[in-house]
Amino acid sequence: MFGDSLSAAYGIAAKRGWVALLAERLQRERLDYSVVNASISGETTAGGVSRLPRALAQHKPAVVILELGANDGLRGLPVAEMKKNLAAMIGMSRKAGAKVLLVGMRVPPNYGPEYTREFAASFAELARARKTALAPFLLEGLAEDLRQFQPDRIHPTEGAQPLLLENVWKALKPLL
Repeated sequence: MFGDSLSAAYGIAAKRGWVALLAERLQRERLDYSVVNASISGETTAGGVSRLPRALAQHKPAVVILELGANDGLRGLPVAEMKKNLAAMIGMSRKAGAKVLLVGMRVPPNYGPEYTREFAASFAELARARKTALAPFLLEGLAEDLRQFQPDRIHPTEGAQPLLLENVWKALKPLL
């Protein structure tokens, strides 16, 4: 798992985050995978590009889940640069022998309609172009419900973590 604060269980106990719940589910379903959460709060796709080679060499994953881009969007960084970085990470992961699941994200509408639209579409475009599995939107089904978020209105609560897992699981299960 290679992501940002949304996957690093920001503001809640790590064992209650969706990535830990994924590890429990894999064990419960007797799927022979271990989960390494290499997510870092605040990570951008540029940071991910620089960190990924070491993580791939260290862990030799069968599957890489890429959940990055949210911080690029919140900082208003160019979408083209984010896509280039994600494409590079997909390539690195595949070269290391891993299957890849890209997890989509959206930004709030206050970034303007053009940026918001371009940002949201970029994940599906990249998944199509790179023939990569896609979980379309990590926060599907909860993004509009402020009760599902911590007071910062960015990070999901502990109670929302099972829904995040379900949003990823639908796309991940076929890769397993």
